[in-house]
Amino acid sequence: MQEYENDNGRERPHLLLIDGMALLFRAFHATAVHGRFMRNREGVPTNAVQGFIGHSLSAQSIFRPTHLAVCWDMGAFTFRNELYEGYKANRPAPPEEMGPQFEMGRESAWLLGWKSFGIDGVEADDVIGSLVYRWKDEADITIISGDKDLLQLLSPGVRIAFMKKGHTVYDVYTYDRFKEEYGFEPSQFVDLKAFTGDSSDGYPGVRGIGPKTATKLILDHGTVDGVLAELDQLKPAVRKKIDDELVMLKLSRELAEIDCHIPIPGELDELLVPPYSRETAKALEAEDYGTASRQLLNLFPLEETPEEWPFG
Repeated sequence: MQEYENDNGRERPHLLLIDGMALLFRAFHATAVHGRFMRNREGVPTNAVQGFIGHSLSAQSIFRPTHLAVCWDMGAFTFRNELYEGYKANRPAPPEEMGPQFEMGRESAWLLGWKSFGIDGVEADDVIGSLVYRWKDEADITIISGDKDLLQLLSPGVRIAFMKKGHTVYDVYTYDRFKEEYGFEPSQFVDLKAFTGDSSDGYPGVRGIGPKTATKLILDHGTVDGVLAELDQLKPAVRKKIDDELVMLKLSRELAEIDCHIPIPGELDELLVPPYSRETAKALEAEDYGTASRQLLNLFPLEETPEEWPFG
């Protein structure tokens, strides 16, 4: 198992934020390609849910947080679709076997005592960003996801662990690593994406400007606004591309920026990592999540059932 340095010796809370939908989809596609759906007694597939639980438990065992929360997408339509009808329009509908596992995934988080956050019409990225903004001064934060958009959230106390291989190998980005690789602040990653666009999200940025040119523009001028204020200093070819795509440039920046100011109720103490008991494992077994139950037993020493535990 790959190990990561944990700075939590300072008695500072360490919050693990899990991108629930990213883990569900990753788990589904990792097993569906081999036809290993795993099904409950009603015949409903459980491969995505059990993979989500297993990946989350492994992440907890690796990063050893004191607090944990799972963030969810709640529906496909968000304010970004109102801004641009092409936003994520190129993404195919989820496979039929995936459909029932969205709600099952959220329910499984409850079975384990994990706090979940999801708001209708709000993407998980915005929920994650708002939680980071709210608690980054109180806790060290690790985010588990596969979404590079989250790089804009990096700061000295915030790191992102991108899923790489299996349940145990991550590509971990810290503030210092980002600065070394990109040469500018993580907050300026939004400006980079405004120029380059995002094919997976369906917006083009400025056609003809790739990462290399975009990076130079950010290094020389700081932001999209900085570039626009100094257009006359750019090479004619680059200036023309920006002039031709000015509306899309500004729109792309708006689409790329994570909203970190969504009001979310609750206090940090409500996110304390729960104790797991034999009843927790039995609750998973009762839902036919046998693989996940065995992984829980393998990874964590189980405590006697506390009186306040909902399955006691």
